[in-house]
Amino acid sequence: MKRIAYIRVSTPDQRHDRQVEGLREICDELHVETVSACSTRRPVYDKVLKRLKAGDMLVVWDLDRAFRSVVDALTEAEKLRGRGIHFQIANLNIDTTTPAGIFVYTMLSALAEFERRTLSQRTKEGLAAARKRGKRIGRPPALSDTQLSDARRRIETDGKSAASVAREMGVKHWTLSRSLRRQAQAMH
Repeated sequence: MKRIAYIRVSTPDQRHDRQVEGLREICDELHVETVSACSTRRPVYDKVLKRLKAGDMLVVWDLDRAFRSVVDALTEAEKLRGRGIHFQIANLNIDTTTPAGIFVYTMLSALAEFERRTLSQRTKEGLAAARKRGKRIGRPPALSDTQLSDARRRIETDGKSAASVAREMGVKHWTLSRSLRRQAQAMH
């Protein structure tokens, strides 16, 4: 029986050290993937699934490192079980080779999904509240109002092209054009 670990982080900025340290001692192989949980393509995960044979065990550190939703988690666990492959969530010591392990796994999958959806809802509510208070959400503007007024003057009075002014300001032409349009709309 081989114990094959699947380790996932969402972005290159995230570190997988915690998962590696936790799984190194208990697994025969470690496979690391950097991809968002929402991604429809997970090539490393697919490769791991192909390597697993009856009697082997797929090991993950946390439930949310492998699956996107409760339905996904339960469906995948059932597929693995149908192939005779066991599944373990290492940090919770849950092993799906037992009926109790399957029950706990099912309940934790539901709780993980609830937590994800609650966090998403709170984030959306927080953003909506911030917008309502007049806060600007997202990336800060590339150009300040003063810079835009200066750019407008150079284009309208000095006869410079928007492209040349944008180059001088260190931004793309469309960034300057869009920013000037937004400023004009805000004034009217």
